[in-house]
Amino acid sequence: MELGYFAMPSHPPECGLKEGHDWDLQTLRWLDELGYQEAWIGEHHTAPWEPHPSPDLLIAQALLQTRNTRIGPGGFLLPYHHPAELANRVAMLDHLSNGRLNFGVAASGLPSDWAMFNVDGMSGQNRDMTREALEIILKMWTEPAPWTHKGKFWTVTKPDTMFDFLKPHIKPQQAPHPPIGVAGLSKNSDTLKLAGERGFIPMSLNLNPAYVGSHWDSVEAGAAKTGRTPSRKDWRMVREVFVADTDEEAWKLSTGDMMGRMMGEYFLPLLGHFGFKDYLKASPDVPDSDVTVEYCARNNWIVGSPATVTEKIEKIYQEVGGFGVLLVFGFDYKHKPEAWHNSLRLLKQEVLPRLKHLDASVGRAA
Repeated sequence: MELGYFAMPSHPPECGLKEGHDWDLQTLRWLDELGYQEAWIGEHHTAPWEPHPSPDLLIAQALLQTRNTRIGPGGFLLPYHHPAELANRVAMLDHLSNGRLNFGVAASGLPSDWAMFNVDGMSGQNRDMTREALEIILKMWTEPAPWTHKGKFWTVTKPDTMFDFLKPHIKPQQAPHPPIGVAGLSKNSDTLKLAGERGFIPMSLNLNPAYVGSHWDSVEAGAAKTGRTPSRKDWRMVREVFVADTDEEAWKLSTGDMMGRMMGEYFLPLLGHFGFKDYLKASPDVPDSDVTVEYCARNNWIVGSPATVTEKIEKIYQEVGGFGVLLVFGFDYKHKPEAWHNSLRLLKQEVLPRLKHLDASVGRAA
């Protein structure tokens, strides 16, 4: 099993934009020093608790301050970008990364973002736009000119050479392109079926483990369409994680601090508006009113001492049938930086060595 990081990025509404950005940079430096495999940075436009609209600005700076960790958007919201422009920008970012870039894509799920960009998310237009944009981006990177794509949402031309020297020339450093990751939320997720179908990296967001088990079915269903055999080693699992020296300290620093505040003030109410609280329940008969911060901490989060956290990760691993990379969900602990750094350190140095017997290539403990 490997470790990575998934940052929305999350910051409290009173946090300044640069102040939050600087905390994210600090965390990315720590991840690199500690030997985390990868980090994914989200994009949002209308959520004060998820305030970064341009992951590539953070990634470009982070690439200069890190050496080994793979970093990428997690993901670019494709409905809000012209595909040709984004194809060129991501290709350039791949060169700046020296081939350390991952390319995460997403359809956007916030109604307030849909409203800002005039996208009809209720009808699924955002998902249709995401599929078309990705098709154009991949074509830009892999199919030589000339061609014209006339789609439902965009018309894009990759022109032939003009005046002997003007021509499309920008391609990613990684051939044929950076690894592509997609995140899934719902049961029978179309996004995760697409991951299976195209061989992309599937990422399951931070929901109840019993629920997330169905996500691999979606990956396999998509893979069956194209005759692929997906590997559980590619499956990323996003979880809330806090490790401290004792269970009591970890509980206090998670539920009683920024993790608890963000969940209580933002994430749980947001999921409630969408009717998504079912995704957090250990069993369907639990009333929505019982799905509190403490309930999530007990049933879904990975919080405790190194021994407790090891046990919880192994339990989730067995429940879902195996996965390859645990992505730590990012929070803003700039008021207690040493506690967050210590949690990341304990997870890598104390917990991970105790999980070496888990082999996702066979799905269960080896």
